[in-house]
Amino acid sequence: MKDAEWIADLLQHGLLQPSYIPAKEQRELRELIHYRKSFVGERGQELNRLQKMLEGSNIKLSGTVSDINGKSARNILEYLLTGASIDSEKYDEMYEQKVIAHNLKASKEQIIDDLNGVMTSLQRRMMKELLAHLDEINVHIKKL
Repeated sequence: MKDAEWIADLLQHGLLQPSYIPAKEQRELRELIHYRKSFVGERGQELNRLQKMLEGSNIKLSGTVSDINGKSARNILEYLLTGASIDSEKYDEMYEQKVIAHNLKASKEQIIDDLNGVMTSLQRRMMKELLAHLDEINVHIKKL
């Protein structure tokens, strides 16, 4: 009660400064940024889920590529989701077609070894859904 009286007294004497309220454009921009930030966080969670799913299949994509959300990683995942495995010949073919980047952080032998795990049909189905969701999130982030 005493605090309220004190604040009322300060207000009567003009000793309180009004709260800062940003302009409408700035408030709208903040809203967009916060919404985009939530999508970026959601994408991070989905990428972690993808990484965990790959590790469950004994596929070590993170040891092969630096960005699991990059173009080379996506091309490799799309190929693995067909149910095929990557051997030396297939790697060379993908390398020549520039499906796999020329600057990956692992050697050819390590890449082949890291990518030949066992993925069940259920894991493939879940991973396709996860990748589709990642694509949707990326579209929303780009729009914002």
